[in-house]
Amino acid sequence: MGKHDLEGKVVVIAGGAKNLGGLISRDFAGRGIAGLAIHYHSDASKSDAEKTMAEVEKAGVKVITVQADLTKVPQCVRLFEETASNLGAPDIAINTAGMVLKKSFAETDEEEYDRMFAVNSKAAYFFLREAGKSLNDNGKICTVVTSLLAAYTGLYSTYAGAKAPVEHFTRAASKEFGARGISVTAVGPGPMDTPFFYGQESEEAVAYHKSASALGGLTKIEDIVPLIRLLVTDGWWITGQTIFANGGYTTR
Repeated sequence: MGKHDLEGKVVVIAGGAKNLGGLISRDFAGRGIAGLAIHYHSDASKSDAEKTMAEVEKAGVKVITVQADLTKVPQCVRLFEETASNLGAPDIAINTAGMVLKKSFAETDEEEYDRMFAVNSKAAYFFLREAGKSLNDNGKICTVVTSLLAAYTGLYSTYAGAKAPVEHFTRAASKEFGARGISVTAVGPGPMDTPFFYGQESEEAVAYHKSASALGGLTKIEDIVPLIRLLVTDGWWITGQTIFANGGYTTR
């Protein structure tokens, strides 16, 4: 078992039941991990979690599913406690969870604002906190953010605004956890070709997003998984950084 590969590692994935998180779960299962905790938010995702769990188990991986509302700090703590008690201390923690809202300032109410920051910012913060407490030395942490952090656009103020703090959380956590060899990164995909994206967009907006990337089209989850896999293995020397992977949709 290498220091910076997946063989024998215990992994926890927030939002690991479907879309990007589900693909990471299945990909890692085929690469020798020993244990996987698949987090899902609500009953609506339970069947997806169970399906992904069954596929991962076929690869000989010990798997648990954990339902938790990560905006509630005790439930975030429980996610890592259940991982450790059932699978052992985790080596890799990946947070793919998020919520998108496309609305103007004028249309956005206080409840929507609070919900967006709870899901995209608060939950991300305490996921990082608990990962830092729980991970073995030389562990890896990666959070999925959004390429809108580098965009000059309206209508996504609460989504991009709530993801923006995660960049600094990532920097701060990498400084604090670095003495233990733990690397901390964030990945900002472009608009991804998943149901998460289409629920907010009109046909005209979808066409625009497809045309906006230099390489053409929406971001595929299959193009993001290899990057995350690199960052939590041989790419461990990258830390405190947000990596944009979007086919030239935005850049800095």
